[in-house]
Amino acid sequence: MKAELKHITFSYHTNSGKEYSIPLSYQFFGKDLFSAPIILVNHALTGNSNVSGEKGWWKQLIGEKQVIDTQRFTVLCFNIPGNGFDDFFVDEYEDFTPSDIANIFLKGLEVLNIKKLYTIIGGSLGGAIGWEMLVKKPDLADIFIPVASDYKTHDWLHAQCLVQKFLLNQPNEPLQKARIHAMLCYRTPQSLNDRFQNKFNNEKDRLESEDWLIHHGNTLNERFSLKSYRLMNHLLMNINAEEEKLEKIQSRMHMISVDTDLFFPASEIRMGFEKLKEKKENVFYHEITSIHGHDAFLMEYEQLNTIIKNILR
Repeated sequence: MKAELKHITFSYHTNSGKEYSIPLSYQFFGKDLFSAPIILVNHALTGNSNVSGEKGWWKQLIGEKQVIDTQRFTVLCFNIPGNGFDDFFVDEYEDFTPSDIANIFLKGLEVLNIKKLYTIIGGSLGGAIGWEMLVKKPDLADIFIPVASDYKTHDWLHAQCLVQKFLLNQPNEPLQKARIHAMLCYRTPQSLNDRFQNKFNNEKDRLESEDWLIHHGNTLNERFSLKSYRLMNHLLMNINAEEEKLEKIQSRMHMISVDTDLFFPASEIRMGFEKLKEKKENVFYHEITSIHGHDAFLMEYEQLNTIIKNILR
């Protein structure tokens, strides 16, 4: 099935009581719909529905003969409405929460007549939306794989998102400044120190680490919008799946953390796993070892592929 961008449009009332016409966009990869097990991939903060192929942001994981093999599965990915990939933007971003996005994705599945998923997988914010979806529909998927993600925003993450919010409301270069701060949360001190080792760029008259941060700020500013970033940061700041309903999820759950993650600390994910394990048997915990922090879910593909291969075999 070709991976062209498709749309479903429907009316949606947010939990805050606002009505929107949602042009939900999505892409399919791999086998034709209903001819193979369906895997739903939920994208992260600056991601989108283009998860596979030449420009796919998770192409090291999803594709022909990859661990999520498009010759074996049908892969579906929705765009979070307002992420801008489909040129739809949300002005009043605080109208939406991750719970709303989960409702919208569930409505999208309903319109597509998809009643059952083989797997839901998502990194970071994408995994959080997966938690929200399964709290609302516990029998939706056979397997759930949240990667570097949790079912709620803990205080540390909320604080970092609050700093992001302040930076995004600045008049001068808000997106660039917010991205530079975010990169220091996505990575770790060891990751930056080992990579740059205080090397100085004489041509640009600044540290190479500073040049790297400025590059990331400018690059995101060129391909992403301020409206979208505000929305996505707000969603990350307000993850709150109902904890008392987690044990009702019927999926076999495989929680994957990164040992150095500063956004979704491994200790918090492990604590959530241990609580669920007291009440459920089909819950498992995996940990990626990396110096790179949160971004390891986009970097440590050898470890991630091995973990997911063993889950999906």
